[in-house]
Amino acid sequence: MSSSTYSMPPGVGRGIKGLKVTSMAYDERTAERVREALSGRRDVVEKTLMGGRCFMVKGGMCCSVSGRGGLLIRVGADAYERMLREPHARPAVMGGGRTMSGFVRVDPEGYRTQASLRKWIQRGLDGVAARAANPSHRGSSRKTRRRRKARPQ
Repeated sequence: MSSSTYSMPPGVGRGIKGLKVTSMAYDERTAERVREALSGRRDVVEKTLMGGRCFMVKGGMCCSVSGRGGLLIRVGADAYERMLREPHARPAVMGGGRTMSGFVRVDPEGYRTQASLRKWIQRGLDGVAARAANPSHRGSSRKTRRRRKARPQ
């Protein structure tokens, strides 16, 4: 992996002097496989969110190695029902029983091979692109919405 195309997140390393390997609740082997699959891109940022390791592409969450097992994959609204019919895919349900719209959870059997993992990651990239193309999602971050609500009228 070239550091010019993809930089390792702080605190994650493979025994490199000066970097500390940390243990996380998510599957670190799967996270490394996702890193490898996305290594040719310059627009990837990793974050620890929602109990897992998220891979953000162009500011949108492409996928996450879940702390609850499996992968969360962003899918476009038009692809959601079709993705749920795929083997080993199911709705992404959060802690309070709330289903996350625009995401599916893929069990480890669904990305056992590198080819199947790349297929799911591509679907996540397609989901990010579909979301970016939707005018209702542009520039509408939660912070912006909260700030707008907080201003006196």
